[in-house]
Amino acid sequence: MSVLHRVSQDLESRPSGKVLLIDDDAALLGLMAHAFSAAGYTTLTAENGRKGLLLLDTFKPDLVVTDIVMPEMEGIGAILQIRRKPKPPKIIAISGAGPGGRQNYLSWAKHLGADEVLAKPFRMSQLVTMASHLIDNHSNNLTGRGS
Repeated sequence: MSVLHRVSQDLESRPSGKVLLIDDDAALLGLMAHAFSAAGYTTLTAENGRKGLLLLDTFKPDLVVTDIVMPEMEGIGAILQIRRKPKPPKIIAISGAGPGGRQNYLSWAKHLGADEVLAKPFRMSQLVTMASHLIDNHSNNLTGRGS
């Protein structure tokens, strides 16, 4: 197998897509952006739900990863507004809210429209794998290749 052929296969097998990351924890936001970029995704970040919603229409992400508890606009409000869009992206809600509260927040997020939920702390590989499955299934359904 030629090197050129192997490189083109590697490029074809890398994920592609756009991910909007919303979290008020700058360190976590940076880690998530790095993990998604390293996996081949184009990312954009926002520090709260209000700023994330402002980016939504111009960036047109395939996936939004949003924290739940944030200043200005919490993730639940962002999820509700994202779901009102004509072709909403997939959504993963994340939360590190205190014991007892975290499960309630994640349950509400799932009930109100998040496709998946993930409790903090989590491994970046866990998040990227979950995202890849959602984006792949979403794009397959849009092109008629899904189940």
